[in-house]
Amino acid sequence: MGTPPLKSISTNSAPAPVGPYNQAILAGQWLFCSGQIALDPITGEIVGQGDVEAETLQVLRNLSAVLNEAGTSPSKVVKTTIYLVDLQDFETVNKLYAKTFGTGISPARACVQVSALPKGGRVEIDCIALIE
Repeated sequence: MGTPPLKSISTNSAPAPVGPYNQAILAGQWLFCSGQIALDPITGEIVGQGDVEAETLQVLRNLSAVLNEAGTSPSKVVKTTIYLVDLQDFETVNKLYAKTFGTGISPARACVQVSALPKGGRVEIDCIALIE
């Protein structure tokens, strides 16, 4: 059994990467999604002006767009990592996160506070999903 071929996943419904990486990589039945911040896919600008709720909603839209492009959905996500600039935002982010990932079996998850995120964002989420 050989190594599965790798395939880059890209959609205009999510923002273009801000560095030398892909929105996601498909490896066999596994999709590895890069972290999404609250960039508007059209303007490339952060949405929300520091409002963590608005940012989280955009992050989840961006991540869902990548998952959909790959032929999967939030219900097939098995692992997420949430990066917050301020852990005081945990409750707000968690409520919105639960609306996307809280049906069925919720993914395994880590949540960490970081000193800064690209473009001055307050929240970033990445994930691993199963493709069936």
